[in-house]
Amino acid sequence: MKTRSLARFSPLLVTALVLAAAGFAGAQEAAAAGGGAAPHSKSFFTVIKEGGWIMIPLFGFSVAMVWLIIDCSMRTGLKKLMPDEDLETLRDFFRSGDYVGAYQSTLERNSAFNNVARAGLINVGDGKAATEEGIVDAFAHEQSKVSTRISYLSVIGVCTPMVGLVGTVTGMIKAFDSLGAGNVAANTGTLAAAIGEVLIATASGLIVAIPAFMAFYFLRNRLIGNLAEVQSEIGNLFRKFPYHLAEGVHIGDQELYANSPNWVEGASTAAAGAPAL
Repeated sequence: MKTRSLARFSPLLVTALVLAAAGFAGAQEAAAAGGGAAPHSKSFFTVIKEGGWIMIPLFGFSVAMVWLIIDCSMRTGLKKLMPDEDLETLRDFFRSGDYVGAYQSTLERNSAFNNVARAGLINVGDGKAATEEGIVDAFAHEQSKVSTRISYLSVIGVCTPMVGLVGTVTGMIKAFDSLGAGNVAANTGTLAAAIGEVLIATASGLIVAIPAFMAFYFLRNRLIGNLAEVQSEIGNLFRKFPYHLAEGVHIGDQELYANSPNWVEGASTAAAGAPAL
């Protein structure tokens, strides 16, 4: 399953690598042209070193971005959110009217589909409105768990250009300080070379930000689409549920904290006698 998810996501990763290679190549050319000297090739690590200390946090951002892309691409897959086995198992239990068995089956695997279905089964004894409310709450919780992780890609996309700009600004401050300390005419070439080098930090920030934003929007839309499929299947399961026959029944082992007021005589005893499954 994971291999198929990564295969579907490989075009985005390839695009990110192509952008990275093109960006660093452009940065090398800019640095070489800024020096005013004869063109000479620079290794990848030389260019990274010329970017200064700011390349360290940018490298950390890039590692986090790759990890988030791989992790979220697996979490947002339809097979992960709603495994086929879980869907067929619950369909069989609902067809046979074995709702206790359906509840037990949702405990066997942690998936968004099972968690939402379990929330609905817990509340069937309280009526259709309570069941739908439980489903909506569980659905929102499952969506927030994944969308929160995806949103970190947006944070990376916003922050990395700013971090790269910080490196560029600090590098240019140093370059102009060194220029002011010597002969302006003699140091023009040195200044141009220094500016070309510090711009590597800005280019690197953009190289990380572009694939991060691409992955953010892709994964966000993928999550929305697949969760819509989950919501549709949950609705199909509960559409014809016999709520009138399950009134007062409690499915599951969750403790019900709210009881009848203790000043109402006999109410607590009557509530305690409600059927539980």
